[in-house]
Amino acid sequence: MSLPALNASLNALAGVLLCLGLVLIKRGRREAHERAMWLATLVSTAFLTSYLYYHFVVVPEIGHTRFNGPQPWRALYFVLLVSHVALAALNVPLVAMTLLRALRKDWERHRRLAKITWPVWFYVSVTGVLVYFALYRWNPPAG
Repeated sequence: MSLPALNASLNALAGVLLCLGLVLIKRGRREAHERAMWLATLVSTAFLTSYLYYHFVVVPEIGHTRFNGPQPWRALYFVLLVSHVALAALNVPLVAMTLLRALRKDWERHRRLAKITWPVWFYVSVTGVLVYFALYRWNPPAG
């Protein structure tokens, strides 16, 4: 499996775990929610490690993969990519702060921040998979 495919798989798994965590907490299953969210954090950390390795070690050797689609699709791809990258950068401290509040059992502040963190994290997970497909599966060869 290529690193981009691994990264997309990790993003997809994180998204599934996030949904599971949300369902569990809505059903009042706090301990199961906690396990699902720690797993989502572990999977997202594995993704980030693999992503950084790919971009700092592999890409300098092989070069960047360019998006070759027609202009309307190219513009849409870049909107998707920019929103994904910007929110991914924001997501790291959001997740860290949300987890810290849970570790401190500061449930009120944890809950308030989680209402912001969850949708950002889920968006980043889903758009990470979409960026992969746009760049490595749906991308036409260079003309």
